[in-house]
Amino acid sequence: MRRTTPPRPIDVTAVFPQLAPLARPAIRLHPRPGSPTLLDSSVGGPLLWPADEPWPYCDEVHEWYESELDEWREGPNAMLPVAQLYVRDVPLLRPPGQADLLQVLWCPFEHEPDYKPPTKLFWRSAADVTDVLAVPPVTSAVEHDEYVPQPCVLAPEEIVEYPNFLELKRDLQQQLKDRNSWQEAGSGVDGSYASQPAAIYKDELSLAPGWKVGGWTPWGLTDPVVRNCVACGAEMAPLLTISSKEWHSSYRSWVPCEDQEIAAVSHSGVVNSPGVQISGGNHLQLYVCPESPEHPHTDLIQ
Repeated sequence: MRRTTPPRPIDVTAVFPQLAPLARPAIRLHPRPGSPTLLDSSVGGPLLWPADEPWPYCDEVHEWYESELDEWREGPNAMLPVAQLYVRDVPLLRPPGQADLLQVLWCPFEHEPDYKPPTKLFWRSAADVTDVLAVPPVTSAVEHDEYVPQPCVLAPEEIVEYPNFLELKRDLQQQLKDRNSWQEAGSGVDGSYASQPAAIYKDELSLAPGWKVGGWTPWGLTDPVVRNCVACGAEMAPLLTISSKEWHSSYRSWVPCEDQEIAAVSHSGVVNSPGVQISGGNHLQLYVCPESPEHPHTDLIQ
């Protein structure tokens, strides 16, 4: 399975050369329905989990109904697999030591105080897992079905991103808003973007939508805020973006070439194959410390 992002409609660095140093690699994961195995990179698939390692639980209090016992129960909740990423498939990952595998799990509840599913990251060497856990524990409590990712195989594709409009310096923001700046560089902005030329940068030239590794932060719900590592103070970097959709229905230039036909079909489902909805349609982005991936990670809804 392969997915190819079409070329951007405008070479934004030809129009605004000052953006070139801000280019940052990202890998679109392109999750699509499938039957991933333990040895595959996946979303919502099985994990290569050691039989002798305890499965992670969310320690918050959860309540669920046991139909066999006809009673309500409460207690910790087994976390759900969200993503398994092998470095061979996603080389932007920077694992610690000899690790070559990242596993992400969460609790399918919007817990206080931030009302988002708490996440846990695990880095490991696949070769060290010789005895695999055959049957993970059942996640007893699920607040929202949209936090149970459907099994998907991946088609990782490396692209280039530029910062969110809100992270740019004020003078560059003003240039992006000025239609004359685009025209002077020979890149006319017309159609729906004629009155708001900066919108084409926001929508089609800067950040790719969808599940991805690396790249920039999709600010919008809040203004940009530096996120520092609690262990060493270093500015944290985006690791994984968990998205509610692979592209926006209003601008489809990000739709992979291989999906153009099916994307035109209403309710085809390909726009959100994992079936995940983050807080009503947003993104959950996980961040790691660039000095050490083993330092505590953090996350943010945007």
